[in-house]
Amino acid sequence: MGIPPEGPHPGLVEERLQAARHRAFVGRKEELATFDEAMGSGGVLFVHGPGGIGKSALLGQFAQRATGAGRTVTMLDGRMLDPSPAAFLVQTGPMVADERAVLLVDAAEHIHGLQGWLRERFLPALPVGALVVLAGRTPPDLMWQADPGWAGLVQVLGLRDLEPAEAAALLYSRGVAGELHDPLLAFAGGHPLALSLAATIGDSAPDSRWAPPPDMVAMLLDQLVGEVPSPAHRHALEVCAHTYMSTQDILRAVLPGADVPELFAWLRRLPFVESSPFGVYPHDVVRAALEADLRWRDPQGYAELHRQVKAHLTHQIRTADDADVLGAVGSLLHLHRDQGRVPKPHVWRGTDEVYEDVFRPEDSEDLLRLATEEADSVTGLAHWMARQPQSFRLYRRTANGELAGASAWLRLDSAAAAQADPVTAAAWAAAHATAPLRPGEHLAVYRSWVRKRHRGTSPVMNLIQWRAVGSFLRSERLAWSFVAIRSDDPLRGRYPYYGLHDLGEPAREGDVEYVLYAHDWRAVPAQSWLDRLLTAGAPETPVPQEPALAVLSQEEFTDAVRKALRHLSRYGELAANPLTRSRLLAGREDPARALREVLEEGIRDLGGDPRAGKLHRALDVTYLRGAPTQEAAAERLGLPFTTYRRHLITGIERLCEDLWRRELSGSA
Repeated sequence: MGIPPEGPHPGLVEERLQAARHRAFVGRKEELATFDEAMGSGGVLFVHGPGGIGKSALLGQFAQRATGAGRTVTMLDGRMLDPSPAAFLVQTGPMVADERAVLLVDAAEHIHGLQGWLRERFLPALPVGALVVLAGRTPPDLMWQADPGWAGLVQVLGLRDLEPAEAAALLYSRGVAGELHDPLLAFAGGHPLALSLAATIGDSAPDSRWAPPPDMVAMLLDQLVGEVPSPAHRHALEVCAHTYMSTQDILRAVLPGADVPELFAWLRRLPFVESSPFGVYPHDVVRAALEADLRWRDPQGYAELHRQVKAHLTHQIRTADDADVLGAVGSLLHLHRDQGRVPKPHVWRGTDEVYEDVFRPEDSEDLLRLATEEADSVTGLAHWMARQPQSFRLYRRTANGELAGASAWLRLDSAAAAQADPVTAAAWAAAHATAPLRPGEHLAVYRSWVRKRHRGTSPVMNLIQWRAVGSFLRSERLAWSFVAIRSDDPLRGRYPYYGLHDLGEPAREGDVEYVLYAHDWRAVPAQSWLDRLLTAGAPETPVPQEPALAVLSQEEFTDAVRKALRHLSRYGELAANPLTRSRLLAGREDPARALREVLEEGIRDLGGDPRAGKLHRALDVTYLRGAPTQEAAAERLGLPFTTYRRHLITGIERLCEDLWRRELSGSA
C-alpha cells in the first residue's frame, strides 16, 4: 500500500493510531540514525530480532520519518504476501522508477524464499537513491555480505532489548505506577511486547507482588514461539529455557532416546535462541515465559526437569573436560538465581563479553603488567608462573582480546612450598594452626588479578568465581582451600555466601592487604557444601544445617576404630564414637548402625584377599562370631594364643589402614 507524502488523511482513525504509537515509542536512537543516514544514500537495511522486540514499531517510525522527508513510502506485510516474484512486483511496481522511494517490508521471514530473487533481480533494477528495509525474525543469509557487490550496500541491524532506562520510560508512558516497575521489569526485562502486556495487566495488580498471569504467558508464547513441531521439540525448548546454556549433552541426559542432534539443530535456528561458547540460550523474556508456563501447567514435571538438570550438571562439573567446566558451573548456579539472595553474587547479562583462555609462556609480560598497573605485587606472581604455569587461567575481552583478569589455583603440599609468597605462607600457617593436613592431603590457594573496572559484580568476576567453584568440586584429597581477596575488593563481603570464612589475620604482599577466606573440605565435604550453596537464601527451602564433620588425625582415627571393634554390639557406645562424625560415614541416616556395617564389611573384605586369610579369620571369630574372650577365640581357631594375637593385631592394623584410605578419599 503506498502512503502519500502528506501522511494519513485528516480525521481518519489511522491518524490517531499513529499518533498514539509515536508517543509510546522509546529508544532505538542508533537504528533511527542509521535509517536517516541511509535515506541520503539508498541501499538495503535488514532489521532482525525475535518476535515482539519492536520491529513493526520501528518500521512505523521509519515510515513517519521518510514521509516527513518527502519520500514516497510503500509498506508491505510479508504475512499478507504471496511469496512469488510476480506478486511482489504487483505490490511494488510504482517504486522501480522512483529514486526517492522507500520500501518497508515487515515480517520478511515469510518471504524468505525470495531473498535470492531480490538480491539478483529486483534490487539491482532499482534507482540508486531508493531505500529498501526488510524486517524479520531471522537475519539475512550470508550471501548478502559474501557478495563483494552487496557488502557495501547492505546494513544489518539486530534489535535487542530496550535499555533499563528506556524500558522504565515505556512503563511510565503506559501510566504504570512506580512501585510496579521492579516486578514488571524483572519478568519482561527490556522486551517491548512483554512490557506492554505486563503494563496492561500489571496496572491492575493490588501491590508490587506481581507475577505474570497464565493467560498473559500463553499470549506471549503464542507471539514469541508459536507452534512447535512435536512434544519432543517442546520439551527440548523447556530444557533450553531452564538451563543457563544448553548443549547436546544436557539434552541427551534429560531426553533419553530422542534425536538430540536434530533437536539441537532446531533450537539453534530459532530466531529467539542465541549461541555462546558454552552453548545455546533463549531470549530472556522467552526463557521467563516458558519457565512460568511449565511451572504453572505442570508443577511435577517442572520439579522433575529441575532435578534431572541439576543432577547432570553436578556430575558434569566433576567429570567433564576442563574446557567444559565453566559452562556447567554457570548453568548450575543459574538454576538457583531467583532465591532472593541480596546482594546478587552473579550477573547474567554480558557473559559473552569475556572468555577464559589458557596461560602460555608468552603471556607472562602481559600478566605482570596487569598486576603492576593494579598495584599488586608481582614477586609471588612471577614465582608461581614459573613453578605452576598450568594453574593459571586468563580472562580476555571478546571484542579485542584485551587481558581483563587472571586467576591461579595454587596447589601446596608442604610448608616449604608455601613460603614462596606471603599470601600462601599465611594460608598454610592458618591451616596448620586450625586443623593440619593429613598424609596424602593438600591445600590450595585461589588467587586472582583483575583490572579495577572489572571488579565487583561483572562478567569477568563471573568466570573467575565459576572457575573457583569448579576447582573446589574437582580436586581430590583437598583438605583446605583459601581464596585471597584484596581488602578493598567490592566482593569481599559476599564470600560467606560460598561458605568461606575469614580465619583471622590478613596477609600483606607489598602494599596490598589480602583477606584469606577459607574452607575445610574434610569438615564440610563437597556435596554438603554444594547443597548449602544452592539452597542458601531460598525462601521456601530450609538451608541444610548438618553438623561439620570431625577432622581426625590418623592416630585418632585408628584409636576410634579399635574402640568401635571392642564395642561392636553396643549401639550406645558406637553412637558416641568419633567415627560417626567422620567423612567415612558422611550422609548416613543412622551413623551408629552404619559404623557397625562398615566395620563388618571391612572384615569380610579381608576374606577376599588370599594373603589375608589368617587375618580375616582372627577378626571374624573375635568380633563377628562373638567369642567371649580372646583365649576362646584362639581355641576355636586351633591356634596358640601368641600366634592368634599376632594375626589379630596385624588384622586390626590392616583394617585401620583400609578405612583410613577411605576416610582420606571421602569414599564411603
